[in-house]
Amino acid sequence: MKYLTSAIILICAAGAGASAQPSEGSGTRSITGLWSTGSQGGRVELYRCGTSICGKVDDAAPLSTNPDQRDVKNPDRTLRNRRLKGLIVLYGFTGGPKEWKGGPVYDPETGEGAPKGYLTLRADGKLEVKGCKAAIFCKTKMWTRVR
Repeated sequence: MKYLTSAIILICAAGAGASAQPSEGSGTRSITGLWSTGSQGGRVELYRCGTSICGKVDDAAPLSTNPDQRDVKNPDRTLRNRRLKGLIVLYGFTGGPKEWKGGPVYDPETGEGAPKGYLTLRADGKLEVKGCKAAIFCKTKMWTRVR
C-alpha cells in the first residue's frame, strides 16, 4: 500500500509538471499562430507541417481590396498566377523552442526569396525572421504576435 501511494504521488507530480508547460500553439514559447509582419497589414500563420514549421499568408491590406490578388512580383513568371492568400512563404523549419532553421523563405511583397532562413523567438515575444541567400547576405524582419 505504501508503494502504491508513493507511485500515485509521483504520477500526480509528473502530470502537474507537464501540464504547466505550454503546449504547441499556446503560451509564448510556441511560434505557431498568427504573426504580424509589420508591413502593409501583413499577417502570416505559422503552423506545424509534419515535423517542421511552415508559414502561409493569412492577410494583408492589398488582399482587403482584392482578395484574389496574385504573386505578380515573383521573379519566376510561371509562379505569378499563384494566389497570395494561403501562399506558403516559410517552409521546413526545425529546431526550437527559441531558434529554428530551414527554408526556403519568400517575401511576396518584394518577390525576393532565400534558400535558407532562421527564426528566433526573442525574450520580448517578437519573432526575428531572417532569410539568407549566402552566409553574409541576409535580410531580417521583426514580426509581432497577433493576439
